[in-house]
Amino acid sequence: MLIDFSNKKSILNTFVAELRCKETQKDRMRFRKNLERVGEILSYEISQKLEFRDANINTPLGIAPMQTMEQPPVLATILRAGIPLHQGCLNYFDGADSCFISAYRKHSSELEFDIEIEYLSSPSLDNRTVILTDPMLASGASMVLAYQALLKRGTPKQLHVVSAIASKTGVEYAMHNLPEKTYFWIAAIDEQLSDTSYIIPGLGDAGDLAFGKKIDS
Repeated sequence: MLIDFSNKKSILNTFVAELRCKETQKDRMRFRKNLERVGEILSYEISQKLEFRDANINTPLGIAPMQTMEQPPVLATILRAGIPLHQGCLNYFDGADSCFISAYRKHSSELEFDIEIEYLSSPSLDNRTVILTDPMLASGASMVLAYQALLKRGTPKQLHVVSAIASKTGVEYAMHNLPEKTYFWIAAIDEQLSDTSYIIPGLGDAGDLAFGKKIDS
C-alpha cells in the first residue's frame, strides 16, 4: 500500500521543500534536522497501523484506561544517509530495537554500478514489525537488497518503508519486489530518474548533504 503525502497540505511539505532547496542545503545541521522531522511525522502516521492493547495506568488520583503499543517495531536503516531519518523514527518509537545495513554504489563506469551490502547489525526479526528507512528511494534496488539481507535475521510479520523522496520508477520496483502487504510512506514522489539513477528534481545526494562529500567507490 502506497501512502503518498505529496499533495497533502501539511507542515511535512515545508520540511521537504527545505530539504530540496539549494540555499537551505548549505546548512548541514538543518538538512539533518529536516530529515529527522520527516521521520517523526511519518512515524506518527505509521503508529496508527500498529497493534495496541488496553492498559490501566495508575495516576496520582486514580486509574486511567488507556491504549498502549503492544510491541515496539524494529527500526532498520540504510547507512549512512538514513541516520537522521532513523533518529526521527527513534524519537517517537523510543523503545524500539535498531537495525543497521550498509549499502553503497560500487561503480564499474560512470553510468553502471552494483549495489553492495557489506554490513548488517540486527536483532531477530521473526514475527516483528519492521520500519525500513532510506531518505531517497531512487531505483528501489537498495531497498529491495536491504530487505533481502534482513531476511537472514528472520521473517517480519509486517514491513513499512519510509522515504523522504522517491521516484515513481523506484516505488513501482520496490512494490513489485517486496512483500505484497508492505506499506510505503513517502513524503514526496518525483516522476523522473536520471541515467545515473538520481531522482529528478529530487534533492541531490542525501548522504553528502547530511555528512559531507565522500570518495566514490
